Amino acid sequence: MKRFLAGMIAAAAIAVAGATPSVAQQTRIIVVSHGQAADPFWSVVKNGVAKAAADLKVSVDYRAPETFDMVAMSQLIDAAVNQKPAGLVVSIPDASALGPSIQKAVAAGIPVISMNSGSDVSKKLGALLHVGQDEFDAGKAAGEKLASMGGKVGVCVNHEVGNVALDLRCKGFAEGFKGKVTVLPVSNDPSEIRSKVKAALSDASVDTVMALSASLGGEPTLAGVKEAGKIASVRVATFDLSANFLKAIVAGEAAFGIDQQQFLQGYLPVAFLALNAEYGLVPGGNVPSGPNLVTKEKAAQVVDLSAKGIR
Repeated sequence: MKRFLAGMIAAAAIAVAGATPSVAQQTRIIVVSHGQAADPFWSVVKNGVAKAAADLKVSVDYRAPETFDMVAMSQLIDAAVNQKPAGLVVSIPDASALGPSIQKAVAAGIPVISMNSGSDVSKKLGALLHVGQDEFDAGKAAGEKLASMGGKVGVCVNHEVGNVALDLRCKGFAEGFKGKVTVLPVSNDPSEIRSKVKAALSDASVDTVMALSASLGGEPTLAGVKEAGKIASVRVATFDLSANFLKAIVAGEAAFGIDQQQFLQGYLPVAFLALNAEYGLVPGGNVPSGPNLVTKEKAAQVVDLSAKGIR
């Protein structure tokens, strides 16, 4: 997969070298996501968007609702459609809420690529392709790995219940883990996550905790496990990466992080839409950006890139 993605980026770079500047500079692409650029995870996505815009010499607007709000997000998509961009990039955490707006874009002749969430519904809604990871399969892989490490009773810490992508992660985790799994609903408040995880560990049988975001969920989950005095006996893993969580993996305090390479989720859709506008080129299928399990053996290699907003 890494060779495939590298080839995609190399092809984009070659095409850019031969692009007509006047046409490229007139190309406008709009990105509408459910994640705010201030969020550590989504800031990496936006870094990928910005890098692609610079490399492809196109104009790109990144837009997101102030909070996880599907009504507001659908309105942002509708507004983007009215501006008739050369391409539209969307995340799809809730197909029922966002589907009509995405279909309006497709009906208006605007090429759409989905990224991050929505791999299961992207094609049905008319998107050209999806860039991201299959959330259920990623969760299942994580569950299988933690079960192989001896896990029997797990907790899945969900900081956005109702976000279909995150719900699928927990479902996949439960499927792969095979043991008893309880979903722990929390907010984005680190102190709440820490205290609720600590409380959940009052059940002495819990030996595994799965978080769904390194910075938002993984780090406060680790803090809760530490406060409970169980860092040596409870396995902690998370989706996504952060510099601090990677350091915890290196230190042996956490099992692994799941890298979906969200920089690519921002970069590749913009590159593909720019090439589509310039040459009518587009990949023939979805592009899997993950999952990759980053364990202790690999973590040290990506700490620096995570701190720089690339991994």
